[in-house]
Amino acid sequence: MDFTITLPKTQQPMTIRDLLEKEWLVPRKVRHFLRTRKDVQLNGNVAMFHQEVQAGDQITLHLEESDYTYQDIHFGDATLVDVLYEDEHLIVVNKPYGIKTHPNQPDETDTMFNHLAAYLNGRPYVVHRLDKETSGALLFAKNPFVLPILGRLLETKQIYRKYDAIVHGRLTKNQTIRQKIGRDRHDRRKRVVDPKNGQIAITHVTIEHINERTTAVSCVLETGRTHQIRVHLAYLGHPIVGDPLYQNKKAKRLMLHASEMHLTHPFTKEIMIVQAKKQSNFEIN
Repeated sequence: MDFTITLPKTQQPMTIRDLLEKEWLVPRKVRHFLRTRKDVQLNGNVAMFHQEVQAGDQITLHLEESDYTYQDIHFGDATLVDVLYEDEHLIVVNKPYGIKTHPNQPDETDTMFNHLAAYLNGRPYVVHRLDKETSGALLFAKNPFVLPILGRLLETKQIYRKYDAIVHGRLTKNQTIRQKIGRDRHDRRKRVVDPKNGQIAITHVTIEHINERTTAVSCVLETGRTHQIRVHLAYLGHPIVGDPLYQNKKAKRLMLHASEMHLTHPFTKEIMIVQAKKQSNFEIN
C-alpha cells in the first residue's frame, strides 16, 4: 500500500517522527517498520525521521500488508451500497433501514460491512455504527492507515452528526438532554437513563414540524452512546415512532435517519458536508 499525501496550507512545521506519531497516529510498530525499511519519502527522496516537514511538502509512505493485523471478511451484496462520498481514504454510505453496521459473528454476510467489502473488493474499517433500525450516513475508513485519525476525530467531537426523527406526541420547545445512559439490568438489548452509574450523554433536540399526533425533530449528538437518541426521547415521554424497544405502537420502521455529517478531512483539512436522503419508507402511515 502506497500513500502520497500533500501537506495542507495549515500544516505546522514538525519532524517526520512527530507527523507520523502525533498527527497521523501511526502505531509504534508500524513506525518502526517504516523507519527500518526506509519506506518514507519526502518530496521524492528517502526521508529521515528527524527531517522537518512544512506546508506543501509531499509525503509518500509504503506500507506492507503484514504491517497490520486483519480478520477474515465475507463479501455481501455490492448493489446495496449507496455511496454519498468516496476518496482514497474514506467512504460515506447511506445505510438502509434493517441492515446492521457490522457482523457480530464470523459467518455473517448481510451487514453494511459485508456489502461494502463487496463494493470495494476489499476490506473496509468501521469508524462508528448506526443501529440496525436506523438509516443514513455511515462513515468507514478504506485503509488501516486513516482509521485511527478518524477515530480521534470522533472521540474529540470533531465529527458533527445530525439525525432526523419523528416522535410520538407534540413537543413544545427545543431542548438539550443531558441524562446519563447505562445498561438496562433486565434486558441486555436496551439502555436506560441512569443518573448514578450511566455515561455522560448529550443530545440537542430541535423541533422541525408539529403534526396532530407527532413531532418531526432534528437531533445533534455531542456523545455517541448506544441508542442515545432513542433513550433520551423516550425519557422525555416522546419515543420515536416505530421503535421496537422503547415504545409499543407498531410502525413499518424506526423513524430515525442520520441525515447529515460534517468532518474535516484528515489529510486535505477541507470541511466535508455529506447529506443522506431519506428512504421512501420514512413517513407516517
